[in-house]
Parts: sequence; structure tokens; C-alpha cells
Amino acid sequence: MTAQIHETLGFRHALAPGVDPSRAPILLLHGTGGDETDLLPLGAQVAPGTTLIAPRGAVSENGMPRFFRRLAEGVFDEEDVSRRAADLARFVAEAREAYGLAAPIALGFSNGANIAAALLWEHPDVLAGAVLLRAMRPLAREPVGGLDGKRVLIANGAVDPLIPADRSAAFAATLEKAGASVTLEILPAGHGLTQADLALASRHLADG
Repeated sequence: MTAQIHETLGFRHALAPGVDPSRAPILLLHGTGGDETDLLPLGAQVAPGTTLIAPRGAVSENGMPRFFRRLAEGVFDEEDVSRRAADLARFVAEAREAYGLAAPIALGFSNGANIAAALLWEHPDVLAGAVLLRAMRPLAREPVGGLDGKRVLIANGAVDPLIPADRSAAFAATLEKAGASVTLEILPAGHGLTQADLALASRHLADG
């Protein structure tokens, strides 16, 4: 799958057109220090034939791209989270119009998973669903709701030093209260991704 790099719509982004128009496109959202090409191989592996679109986070932390600012490890600048989520929601809307795409399923890792969660929190109409790998609650306030029937997979690590294990169930429960159909998987892993993550993501997307 060949990706084209674009400098339009407010984000530098990669677009890899798929061959299966029946499948929702995948919005790939990288972790801290990644870029628009970072998750393309993963996306092609877990969702073969599907259109992939991958923006680069517009925030720089010591030269590393991110999707929003943080005040410390695990402490988010919530005002910035909301602002950047709105920017990303606008990007998705413009990309759908420009490229003729259906509502995408987000596949995010770490910081990318957290901005995807912020979209679910505050812009429930933007995504068709989400695969959140190593994610945590993005905002202290409650989600706006309106996620009825949207499928969300959360895959976190049991020994992840960045995400306390006891927070994952509460995070999943909050999304369920907002209407999402949530599958929570706690893997015997740390913050890095494993083959089990890829298998879970592939199965979740195939079932969708």
C-alpha cells in the first residue's frame, strides 16, 4: 500500500487509499515522537485493504510530535486537549469531504489513543468507533454522550508504568455510560505494543 503525504487540511498527513470500499477508513493516531507514517504498517496489518489516513500531531514536546500538551507525565493540559480535539474533528470532517471518505474508525497508540478518546468524549459524531491502545481518560469532565452503539476496544498493559491498572476499568465504564459498546482487554504487557495487541485490533476491526 502506497501512502501519499499531504500538507493540507491543517495537518501534515498520510493517505493510503484502500481497495475495499465497504470498510470504514482507519484514522491512525501515533504516540509521542511518532509521525504520519508511524502506524501505517500496523494499519495495513490489522485492516488490510482499508483506506488509512494518518495526521501528524501538531504539538511539539522537546522536538517530538504529539496531539496535545501535557503538564507532566500522565497530567494533561485539559484546555489544550479540548482545543486540539476540536482541530482534529475539523480535520476529519474536511478529509472526509476532500477524499470522499465515510466516518473513520480511530486506531490510536498512547498519546494518539488519548486524543481519539477526547474525540469520543467531546465530538461523538466524528468517529464510527475506536481502537485505543494504551489509553487513559483524557478529561476530568464527563463525556457529552451520544456514542450509542459505537464499538470501542481498549487494550492496556497490566504492568504499564504510565497507566495505573485500576484506572482502565473506570475509563471503560465512563465510555459505556456515554453509550459506547466497550471491550476492555488488560494484557500481560507494559506500555509497548505486543502481538496480542495486533491480534485484538485485527479481530475487533474484522468483526465491525
